[in-house]
Amino acid sequence: MSQPTERTTAVESDITVGRVLRSPALLTRECLAGIITALALIPEVISFSVIAGVDPKVSLVASVVLCLTLSILGGRPAMVTAAAGSVALVIGPMVHAHGVEYILPAVIMGGIIQIIFGLAGLSRMMRYIPRSVMIGFVNALGILIFFAQVPHVWGQSALVWVLFAVTLAIVLLLPKMLKSVPSPLVAIVVVTAVALLLGYRVPNVGDEGPMTAGLPGFTTLLVPINLHTLQIIWPTALSIAFVGLMESLLTAKLVDDITDTPSAKRRESWALGVGNILAGFYGGIAGCAMIGQTIVNVELGKARTRVSTVAAGIVLLLLVTGLSQIMAQIPMVVLAGIMMVVAVKTVNWHSLQPATLKRMPWSETFVMVLTVAVTVWTGNLAIGVLVGVILAMMLFARRIAHVIHAERQLSEDGQQVNYTVRGPLFFGSSNDLFEHFNYGHDPKTVTIDLTHAQIWDASSVAALDAIEYRYQRHGANVTFIGLDNRSSDFRERLSGNLG
Repeated sequence: MSQPTERTTAVESDITVGRVLRSPALLTRECLAGIITALALIPEVISFSVIAGVDPKVSLVASVVLCLTLSILGGRPAMVTAAAGSVALVIGPMVHAHGVEYILPAVIMGGIIQIIFGLAGLSRMMRYIPRSVMIGFVNALGILIFFAQVPHVWGQSALVWVLFAVTLAIVLLLPKMLKSVPSPLVAIVVVTAVALLLGYRVPNVGDEGPMTAGLPGFTTLLVPINLHTLQIIWPTALSIAFVGLMESLLTAKLVDDITDTPSAKRRESWALGVGNILAGFYGGIAGCAMIGQTIVNVELGKARTRVSTVAAGIVLLLLVTGLSQIMAQIPMVVLAGIMMVVAVKTVNWHSLQPATLKRMPWSETFVMVLTVAVTVWTGNLAIGVLVGVILAMMLFARRIAHVIHAERQLSEDGQQVNYTVRGPLFFGSSNDLFEHFNYGHDPKTVTIDLTHAQIWDASSVAALDAIEYRYQRHGANVTFIGLDNRSSDFRERLSGNLG
């Protein structure tokens, strides 16, 4: 993971909502972090609404609902949840093919799946994501965030480049002189004020989508819930559920590492489902954790509690309703500059150093690189992580499949032979095990000692049966010894019944 610019101290890791509310300094820090986060959400959420094929107001209102709901119910304090690009990517094709009226039932179904996932405790599966995939995920995220901002700077006027330089100077240099006010917030205020006071016309938030004031009403169900509707929505609903869960749980783990505090992954999972259902009924589109904005909140804003995300939700609500015209005047270049700084901070530069790459096993480096490549190529973090996990599993299975050893010891009289098997017995190692015996030349009495091995699946039982059958064809008698109780019971139950 990328290391925080200032290491979290033991005192900071114990910050609670109650402590924040009793401390004006901490409350100010959390609220200012929330303000920055809300401003950083706007352009990204609007651009995602275009991908999903919905009105920008829909995505913004859904983001308010998600942010506030997860602030209360979620399992990871200070993590920002809103209408996200990864979810927009899976909703978009359905909208373009069948229309926006199918979004609500798809979002509701996806939310129900997430609630079931959380209540069943399946979030524990996140422990099976290897470190190499996590590093690839983080590095790919940094690349995607950075290049998503490039069009707002590259090819623009000289004035935009000047404002970009001013943004970087404030964000990077101000913290060395002033720590009480978040530098990104100062950059937004200063650059916006300069553009307005001097009458400069530069691309702004209002150019990304209509910024009409007010709130929409509740979303109504416009399609019947029948088999035809289910056939249309179920692939999208599954994608919404699992893409959202994967991105939220990976983000939660990242924030755990940054803040040195634990999170409740199970609670985060079902809370995300509740949030998406509420956002579906009032807003209309699903979402998940926003990694870039979360890093803005916890790294640049130094937020540590739910107060920051509640503040972000309230500020976003005010911007969407009463302050939409002011929000529309914010130059895109200042938000792009802030997100570029976030992107650079997100990348785990240590993992890319030649010394680190030289020490790392080639397989782990390959998994990290492939995770980055697939994520950047598809623009979908969930697909990149899935490919990385599958590759890591295949390489792991291949590696441990060849750790089986069978030591052969012939008795002094040559009348019996003893094999001592060492290593895990599972589907990947079963074929290797079969090849370790000298069937045609061993004596008639064969003992296979499995004290240093364990049976993990039916493939291993089938392999032991095949070994025994092969020896019987040569007139030899095989005895298996040393199995622990679990392995012995497992073999007795399946041996001879596997065909």
